[in-house]
Amino acid sequence: MGSLRRVAIIGSSLAGIHAAEALRKAGYDSTITMVGEEQHLPYDRPPLSKQLLSGSWDTPRIQLRPHDVIEGLSLDWRRGQPAIALDPDAREVELQDASIVEYDALLVTTGTKPRSLPVPLGLTGVHTLRTLDDALAIRAALDAMPRVVVVGGGFIGAEVGAEARRRGLGVTMVEALPRPLSRGLGDHMGEICGELHVAHGVDLRCGVTVRGFAGEGRLERVALDDGTVVEADLAVVGVGSEPATKWLETSGLEIDNGVVCDAFCRASAPGVYAAGDVARWHHPMTDELGRVEHWTNAREQAVAAVATLLADHDHPGARMLTAYAPVPYVWSDQYGSRIQVAGWTGGSDEVSVHRDAELGTTVALYRFGDRLGGVAGINATRRLLPLRRMVADRAGWDEALAAAAV
Repeated sequence: MGSLRRVAIIGSSLAGIHAAEALRKAGYDSTITMVGEEQHLPYDRPPLSKQLLSGSWDTPRIQLRPHDVIEGLSLDWRRGQPAIALDPDAREVELQDASIVEYDALLVTTGTKPRSLPVPLGLTGVHTLRTLDDALAIRAALDAMPRVVVVGGGFIGAEVGAEARRRGLGVTMVEALPRPLSRGLGDHMGEICGELHVAHGVDLRCGVTVRGFAGEGRLERVALDDGTVVEADLAVVGVGSEPATKWLETSGLEIDNGVVCDAFCRASAPGVYAAGDVARWHHPMTDELGRVEHWTNAREQAVAAVATLLADHDHPGARMLTAYAPVPYVWSDQYGSRIQVAGWTGGSDEVSVHRDAELGTTVALYRFGDRLGGVAGINATRRLLPLRRMVADRAGWDEALAAAAV
Protein backbone atom coordinates (compact mmCIF):
# COMPACT_ATOMS: atom_id res chain seq x y z
CA MET A 1 0.00 0.00 0.00
CA GLY A 2 2.98 2.31 -0.14
CA SER A 3 5.07 4.12 2.45
CA LEU A 4 4.10 4.48 6.06
CA ARG A 5 5.42 7.81 7.29
CA ARG A 6 2.49 9.14 9.31
CA VAL A 7 0.23 7.20 11.65
CA ALA A 8 -2.58 8.99 13.47
CA ILE A 9 -4.28 7.54 16.54
CA ILE A 10 -7.56 9.25 17.37
CA GLY A 11 -8.30 8.67 21.04
CA SER A 12 -5.61 8.79 23.74
CA SER A 13 -7.18 5.88 25.59
CA LEU A 14 -6.03 2.47 26.79
CA ALA A 15 -6.30 1.20 23.21
CA GLY A 16 -4.53 4.28 21.89
CA ILE A 17 -1.47 4.02 24.12
CA HIS A 18 -1.16 0.26 23.55
CA ALA A 19 -1.31 0.90 19.81
CA ALA A 20 1.48 3.46 20.04
CA GLU A 21 3.61 1.06 22.06
CA ALA A 22 2.96 -1.76 19.59
CA LEU A 23 4.05 0.44 16.70
CA ARG A 24 7.31 1.39 18.39
CA LYS A 25 7.97 -2.19 19.50
CA ALA A 26 7.60 -3.32 15.87
CA GLY A 27 10.26 -0.86 14.81
CA TYR A 28 8.07 1.87 13.38
CA ASP A 29 10.14 5.04 13.95
CA SER A 30 8.23 7.69 11.98
CA THR A 31 5.50 10.10 13.10
CA ILE A 32 2.72 8.98 15.44
CA THR A 33 0.15 11.70 16.08
CA MET A 34 -1.96 11.04 19.18
CA VAL A 35 -5.21 13.02 19.32
CA GLY A 36 -7.05 13.15 22.64
CA GLU A 37 -10.22 14.92 23.66
CA GLU A 38 -9.00 15.30 27.25
CA GLN A 39 -6.01 17.27 28.49
CA HIS A 40 -4.93 14.36 30.69
CA LEU A 41 -2.31 11.86 29.65
CA PRO A 42 -3.73 8.34 29.10
CA TYR A 43 -5.15 6.83 32.27
CA ASP A 44 -6.81 3.61 33.37
CA ARG A 45 -10.61 3.68 33.52
CA PRO A 46 -11.58 0.71 35.75
CA PRO A 47 -10.19 2.40 38.91
CA LEU A 48 -12.41 5.45 38.29
CA SER A 49 -15.42 3.70 39.83
CA LYS A 50 -13.30 1.68 42.26
CA GLN A 51 -10.06 2.84 43.89
CA LEU A 52 -10.14 6.46 42.69
CA LEU A 53 -13.74 6.93 43.78
CA SER A 54 -12.97 5.51 47.21
CA GLY A 55 -9.90 7.71 47.62
CA SER A 56 -7.59 4.73 48.16
CA TRP A 57 -5.81 5.76 44.94
CA ASP A 58 -5.16 9.27 43.72
CA THR A 59 -4.80 10.61 40.21
CA PRO A 60 -1.11 9.83 39.51
CA ARG A 61 -1.62 6.16 40.30
CA ILE A 62 -4.15 5.60 37.51
CA GLN A 63 -1.90 7.03 34.80
CA LEU A 64 -1.27 4.22 32.32
CA ARG A 65 2.43 4.96 31.90
CA PRO A 66 5.00 7.12 33.73
CA HIS A 67 5.95 10.41 32.08
CA ASP A 68 9.36 9.15 30.99
CA VAL A 69 7.80 6.14 29.24
CA ILE A 70 5.28 8.39 27.48
CA GLU A 71 8.08 10.72 26.40
CA GLY A 72 10.06 7.74 25.13
CA LEU A 73 7.33 7.00 22.59
CA SER A 74 8.10 10.33 20.85
CA LEU A 75 4.45 11.09 20.09
CA ASP A 76 3.10 14.20 18.41
CA TRP A 77 0.48 14.99 21.05
CA ARG A 78 -2.73 16.89 20.32
CA ARG A 79 -4.36 16.97 23.75
CA GLY A 80 -7.62 18.70 24.49
CA GLN A 81 -8.41 18.85 20.76
CA PRO A 82 -11.08 16.30 19.79
CA ALA A 83 -11.38 15.19 16.19
CA ILE A 84 -14.48 16.60 14.48
CA ALA A 85 -14.30 15.21 10.93
CA LEU A 86 -12.53 12.64 8.77
CA ASP A 87 -11.85 12.77 5.03
CA PRO A 88 -10.64 9.25 4.09
CA ASP A 89 -9.99 10.22 0.45
CA ALA A 90 -7.64 13.04 1.41
CA ARG A 91 -6.44 11.05 4.44
CA GLU A 92 -7.01 13.99 6.75
CA VAL A 93 -8.56 14.47 10.18
CA GLU A 94 -9.89 17.87 11.22
CA LEU A 95 -9.58 18.85 14.88
CA GLN A 96 -11.73 21.21 16.90
CA ASP A 97 -9.19 24.02 16.58
CA ALA A 98 -9.47 23.72 12.75
CA SER A 99 -6.00 22.17 12.44
CA ILE A 100 -5.54 19.21 10.11
CA VAL A 101 -3.79 15.92 10.88
CA GLU A 102 -2.57 14.11 7.77
CA TYR A 103 -2.00 10.36 7.85
CA ASP A 104 -1.00 7.33 5.85
CA ALA A 105 -2.74 5.05 8.35
CA LEU A 106 -5.42 5.97 10.89
CA LEU A 107 -6.44 4.05 14.00
CA VAL A 108 -9.75 5.03 15.63
CA THR A 109 -9.78 4.37 19.40
CA THR A 110 -12.32 6.97 20.54
CA GLY A 111 -14.20 4.57 22.83
CA THR A 112 -17.71 5.37 23.99
CA LYS A 113 -19.76 8.22 25.45
CA PRO A 114 -22.13 7.65 28.38
CA ARG A 115 -25.83 7.94 27.69
CA SER A 116 -27.49 10.68 29.71
CA LEU A 117 -30.95 11.65 30.87
CA PRO A 118 -32.59 15.09 30.53
CA VAL A 119 -31.61 17.45 33.35
CA PRO A 120 -33.24 20.87 33.88
CA LEU A 121 -31.01 23.76 32.82
CA GLY A 122 -28.90 25.00 35.72
CA LEU A 123 -29.58 21.99 37.99
CA THR A 124 -26.41 20.57 39.54
CA GLY A 125 -25.89 17.27 41.30
CA VAL A 126 -26.59 14.89 38.38
CA HIS A 127 -23.52 13.11 37.03
CA THR A 128 -22.34 10.45 34.61
CA LEU A 129 -19.08 8.58 35.12
CA ARG A 130 -16.74 8.09 32.19
CA THR A 131 -13.74 10.39 32.61
CA LEU A 132 -11.21 11.21 35.29
CA ASP A 133 -12.87 14.59 35.84
CA ASP A 134 -16.24 12.84 36.25
CA ALA A 135 -14.82 10.54 38.91
CA LEU A 136 -13.19 13.39 40.85
CA ALA A 137 -16.43 15.38 40.78
CA ILE A 138 -18.44 12.42 42.10
CA ARG A 139 -15.84 11.70 44.78
CA ALA A 140 -16.02 15.30 45.97
CA ALA A 141 -19.82 15.08 46.02
CA LEU A 142 -19.70 11.86 48.08
CA ASP A 143 -17.44 13.60 50.60
CA ALA A 144 -20.36 15.91 51.38
CA MET A 145 -22.37 12.89 52.68
CA PRO A 146 -25.31 13.20 50.26
CA ARG A 147 -28.42 11.09 49.78
CA VAL A 148 -27.55 9.11 46.66
CA VAL A 149 -29.64 7.86 43.77
CA VAL A 150 -27.96 5.53 41.30
CA VAL A 151 -29.80 5.28 37.99
CA GLY A 152 -28.95 1.95 36.37
CA GLY A 153 -27.87 -1.32 37.95
CA GLY A 154 -25.02 -2.15 35.58
CA PHE A 155 -21.41 -2.43 36.68
CA ILE A 156 -20.74 1.33 36.84
CA GLY A 157 -23.88 2.08 38.83
CA ALA A 158 -23.31 -0.91 41.11
CA GLU A 159 -19.75 0.13 41.90
CA VAL A 160 -20.78 3.70 42.68
CA GLY A 161 -23.58 2.38 44.90
CA ALA A 162 -21.17 0.03 46.67
CA GLU A 163 -18.75 2.87 47.41
CA ALA A 164 -21.56 5.08 48.70
CA ARG A 165 -22.73 2.31 51.03
CA ARG A 166 -19.15 1.75 52.23
CA ARG A 167 -19.23 5.38 53.31
CA GLY A 168 -22.48 4.77 55.16
CA LEU A 169 -24.61 6.81 52.78
CA GLY A 170 -28.22 6.13 51.92
CA VAL A 171 -28.47 4.70 48.40
CA THR A 172 -31.49 4.15 46.17
CA MET A 173 -30.81 2.21 42.98
CA VAL A 174 -33.27 2.62 40.12
CA GLU A 175 -33.17 -0.13 37.50
CA ALA A 176 -35.49 -0.35 34.49
CA LEU A 177 -35.07 -4.12 34.19
CA PRO A 178 -36.88 -6.53 36.54
CA ARG A 179 -33.44 -7.43 37.97
CA PRO A 180 -30.00 -5.82 37.71
CA LEU A 181 -27.86 -7.15 34.84
CA SER A 182 -30.58 -9.59 33.78
CA ARG A 183 -30.37 -8.61 30.12
CA GLY A 184 -26.77 -9.75 29.94
CA LEU A 185 -26.51 -12.38 32.69
CA GLY A 186 -30.04 -13.78 32.80
CA ASP A 187 -32.76 -13.62 35.43
CA HIS A 188 -31.17 -16.02 37.93
CA MET A 189 -27.81 -14.26 38.06
CA GLY A 190 -29.60 -10.91 37.97
CA GLU A 191 -31.56 -11.94 41.04
CA ILE A 192 -28.35 -12.90 42.84
CA CYS A 193 -26.74 -9.56 41.97
CA GLY A 194 -29.85 -7.79 43.23
CA GLU A 195 -29.66 -9.73 46.50
CA LEU A 196 -26.09 -8.48 46.92
CA HIS A 197 -27.27 -4.87 46.78
CA VAL A 198 -30.18 -5.43 49.17
CA ALA A 199 -27.97 -7.33 51.64
CA HIS A 200 -25.78 -4.23 51.88
CA GLY A 201 -28.62 -1.83 52.55
CA VAL A 202 -29.44 -0.49 49.10
CA ASP A 203 -33.06 0.49 48.43
CA LEU A 204 -33.38 -1.37 45.12
CA ARG A 205 -36.22 -0.24 42.83
CA CYS A 206 -36.53 -2.50 39.76
CA GLY A 207 -38.91 -2.21 36.84
CA VAL A 208 -39.09 1.58 37.10
CA THR A 209 -37.44 4.47 35.27
CA VAL A 210 -36.63 8.08 36.08
CA ARG A 211 -39.30 10.59 35.06
CA GLY A 212 -37.26 13.66 36.00
CA PHE A 213 -34.81 15.45 38.26
CA ALA A 214 -35.85 18.51 40.28
CA GLY A 215 -34.54 21.00 42.80
CA GLU A 216 -33.82 24.68 43.38
CA GLY A 217 -30.45 25.02 41.69
CA ARG A 218 -29.23 21.74 43.18
CA LEU A 219 -30.76 18.29 42.95
CA GLU A 220 -33.34 17.63 45.67
CA ARG A 221 -35.72 15.04 44.19
CA VAL A 222 -35.81 12.26 41.63
CA ALA A 223 -39.28 11.45 40.29
CA LEU A 224 -39.92 7.89 39.10
CA ASP A 225 -42.46 6.69 36.57
CA ASP A 226 -44.37 4.71 39.21
CA GLY A 227 -45.38 8.00 40.82
CA THR A 228 -42.92 7.87 43.71
CA VAL A 229 -40.35 10.56 44.51
CA VAL A 230 -36.91 9.88 46.03
CA GLU A 231 -35.20 12.63 48.02
CA ALA A 232 -31.60 12.98 46.82
CA ASP A 233 -28.61 15.31 46.77
CA LEU A 234 -26.56 13.33 44.24
CA ALA A 235 -27.60 11.23 41.26
CA VAL A 236 -25.19 9.14 39.21
CA VAL A 237 -26.60 8.01 35.88
CA GLY A 238 -25.24 4.74 34.52
CA VAL A 239 -27.64 3.73 31.76
CA GLY A 240 -25.13 2.47 29.25
CA SER A 241 -23.00 4.08 26.59
CA GLU A 242 -22.76 4.43 22.85
CA PRO A 243 -19.78 4.46 20.48
CA ALA A 244 -18.07 7.83 20.04
CA THR A 245 -18.61 8.02 16.28
CA LYS A 246 -20.47 11.30 15.84
CA TRP A 247 -17.34 12.92 14.39
CA LEU A 248 -17.38 10.28 11.63
CA GLU A 249 -20.92 11.00 10.39
CA THR A 250 -19.74 12.66 7.15
CA SER A 251 -16.74 10.40 6.58
CA GLY A 252 -18.47 7.74 4.51
CA LEU A 253 -17.18 5.02 6.84
CA GLU A 254 -19.63 2.22 7.58
CA ILE A 255 -20.97 3.02 11.05
CA ASP A 256 -23.43 0.68 12.75
CA ASN A 257 -23.24 0.67 16.55
CA GLY A 258 -19.55 1.40 16.15
CA VAL A 259 -16.96 1.50 13.39
CA VAL A 260 -17.67 -1.62 11.35
CA CYS A 261 -14.51 -3.67 10.70
CA ASP A 262 -13.50 -7.00 9.25
CA ALA A 263 -11.96 -9.79 11.33
CA PHE A 264 -8.58 -8.01 11.10
CA CYS A 265 -9.77 -4.63 12.44
CA ARG A 266 -9.89 -2.93 9.03
CA ALA A 267 -12.62 -0.30 8.66
CA SER A 268 -14.45 0.27 5.38
CA ALA A 269 -12.00 2.86 3.99
CA PRO A 270 -8.41 2.09 2.96
CA GLY A 271 -5.86 2.86 5.64
CA VAL A 272 -8.44 3.16 8.44
CA TYR A 273 -8.57 0.75 11.39
CA ALA A 274 -10.43 0.66 14.71
CA ALA A 275 -9.89 -0.91 18.12
CA GLY A 276 -11.43 -0.95 21.57
CA ASP A 277 -14.94 0.05 22.63
CA VAL A 278 -15.65 1.88 19.37
CA ALA A 279 -14.87 -1.06 17.05
CA ARG A 280 -17.56 -3.46 15.83
CA TRP A 281 -15.84 -6.28 14.04
CA HIS A 282 -16.54 -9.66 12.52
CA HIS A 283 -15.67 -12.26 15.17
CA PRO A 284 -14.65 -15.61 13.68
CA MET A 285 -15.89 -17.56 16.71
CA THR A 286 -19.46 -16.22 16.54
CA ASP A 287 -19.51 -15.46 12.78
CA GLU A 288 -21.24 -12.18 13.65
CA LEU A 289 -20.43 -8.51 14.12
CA GLY A 290 -19.81 -7.68 17.76
CA ARG A 291 -18.58 -4.81 19.90
CA VAL A 292 -16.94 -5.31 23.29
CA GLU A 293 -16.66 -2.58 25.96
CA HIS A 294 -14.06 -4.30 28.12
CA TRP A 295 -10.60 -3.29 29.36
CA THR A 296 -8.92 -6.47 28.15
CA ASN A 297 -10.39 -6.14 24.68
CA ALA A 298 -9.21 -2.53 24.29
CA ARG A 299 -5.65 -3.57 25.09
CA GLU A 300 -5.57 -6.72 22.96
CA GLN A 301 -7.45 -5.35 19.95
CA ALA A 302 -5.12 -2.35 19.71
CA VAL A 303 -2.19 -4.71 19.25
CA ALA A 304 -4.13 -6.74 16.67
CA ALA A 305 -5.10 -3.62 14.72
CA VAL A 306 -1.48 -2.43 14.64
CA ALA A 307 -0.40 -5.82 13.30
CA THR A 308 -2.86 -5.46 10.42
CA LEU A 309 -1.86 -1.85 9.81
CA LEU A 310 1.83 -2.77 9.52
CA ALA A 311 1.15 -5.76 7.29
CA ASP A 312 -1.07 -3.73 4.98
CA HIS A 313 1.71 -1.19 4.53
CA ASP A 314 4.47 -3.81 4.04
CA HIS A 315 6.35 -2.57 7.08
CA PRO A 316 9.47 -4.62 7.97
CA GLY A 317 8.12 -5.12 11.50
CA ALA A 318 4.92 -6.77 10.29
CA ARG A 319 4.11 -10.33 11.32
CA MET A 320 1.83 -13.03 9.98
CA LEU A 321 -1.81 -12.01 10.43
CA THR A 322 -4.50 -13.97 12.22
CA ALA A 323 -8.12 -12.97 12.65
CA TYR A 324 -8.80 -11.21 15.94
CA ALA A 325 -10.88 -13.70 17.96
CA PRO A 326 -10.69 -13.04 21.71
CA VAL A 327 -12.87 -14.42 24.48
CA PRO A 328 -14.35 -11.25 26.03
CA TYR A 329 -13.66 -10.78 29.75
CA VAL A 330 -14.80 -8.20 32.28
CA TRP A 331 -14.85 -7.91 36.06
CA SER A 332 -16.51 -5.76 38.70
CA ASP A 333 -15.80 -5.26 42.41
CA GLN A 334 -18.86 -4.67 44.60
CA TYR A 335 -19.19 -4.81 48.40
CA GLY A 336 -16.00 -6.87 48.66
CA SER A 337 -17.22 -9.38 46.07
CA ARG A 338 -15.71 -9.87 42.63
CA ILE A 339 -18.02 -10.51 39.69
CA GLN A 340 -16.37 -11.89 36.54
CA VAL A 341 -17.80 -12.60 33.10
CA ALA A 342 -16.03 -14.34 30.22
CA GLY A 343 -17.30 -15.14 26.76
CA TRP A 344 -20.85 -14.48 25.59
CA THR A 345 -23.82 -14.49 27.97
CA GLY A 346 -26.64 -12.40 26.49
CA GLY A 347 -29.17 -14.28 24.39
CA SER A 348 -28.02 -17.73 25.47
CA ASP A 349 -30.20 -20.82 25.00
CA GLU A 350 -29.81 -21.96 28.60
CA VAL A 351 -28.23 -20.79 31.85
CA SER A 352 -27.04 -23.26 34.48
CA VAL A 353 -26.26 -21.68 37.88
CA HIS A 354 -24.18 -23.45 40.53
CA ARG A 355 -24.06 -21.95 44.04
CA ASP A 356 -21.91 -23.14 46.92
CA ALA A 357 -23.34 -21.66 50.10
CA GLU A 358 -20.47 -22.94 52.21
CA LEU A 359 -17.79 -21.29 50.06
CA GLY A 360 -19.96 -18.31 49.13
CA THR A 361 -19.32 -18.79 45.41
CA THR A 362 -21.59 -18.71 42.37
CA VAL A 363 -20.81 -19.93 38.86
CA ALA A 364 -23.12 -19.64 35.86
CA LEU A 365 -22.69 -21.40 32.51
CA TYR A 366 -24.30 -20.13 29.30
CA ARG A 367 -25.24 -22.55 26.52
CA PHE A 368 -25.30 -21.62 22.85
CA GLY A 369 -26.45 -24.60 20.83
CA ASP A 370 -24.49 -27.61 22.05
CA ARG A 371 -21.46 -25.75 23.40
CA LEU A 372 -20.35 -23.53 26.25
CA GLY A 373 -20.51 -19.91 25.11
CA GLY A 374 -19.84 -18.00 28.30
CA VAL A 375 -19.37 -18.13 32.06
CA ALA A 376 -19.97 -15.79 34.98
CA GLY A 377 -18.92 -16.04 38.58
CA ILE A 378 -19.16 -14.32 41.93
CA ASN A 379 -16.17 -14.84 44.25
CA ALA A 380 -15.19 -17.81 42.08
CA THR A 381 -11.94 -16.80 40.37
CA ARG A 382 -10.28 -20.22 40.67
CA ARG A 383 -13.33 -22.08 39.43
CA LEU A 384 -13.75 -19.68 36.53
CA LEU A 385 -10.23 -20.01 35.10
CA PRO A 386 -10.63 -23.51 33.59
CA LEU A 387 -14.17 -22.69 32.42
CA ARG A 388 -12.89 -19.58 30.66
CA ARG A 389 -10.38 -21.77 28.81
CA MET A 390 -13.21 -24.10 27.85
CA VAL A 391 -15.08 -21.19 26.25
CA ALA A 392 -12.00 -20.45 24.13
CA ASP A 393 -11.74 -24.14 23.19
CA ARG A 394 -15.44 -24.25 22.20
CA ALA A 395 -16.09 -27.04 24.69
CA GLY A 396 -19.30 -29.02 24.55
CA TRP A 397 -22.14 -28.26 26.95
CA ASP A 398 -22.10 -31.63 28.75
CA GLU A 399 -18.35 -31.38 29.25
CA ALA A 400 -18.76 -27.89 30.75
CA LEU A 401 -21.53 -29.02 33.11
CA ALA A 402 -19.32 -31.85 34.35
CA ALA A 403 -16.43 -29.44 34.92
CA ALA A 404 -18.64 -27.00 36.84
CA ALA A 405 -19.89 -29.75 39.10
CA VAL A 406 -16.39 -30.65 40.33
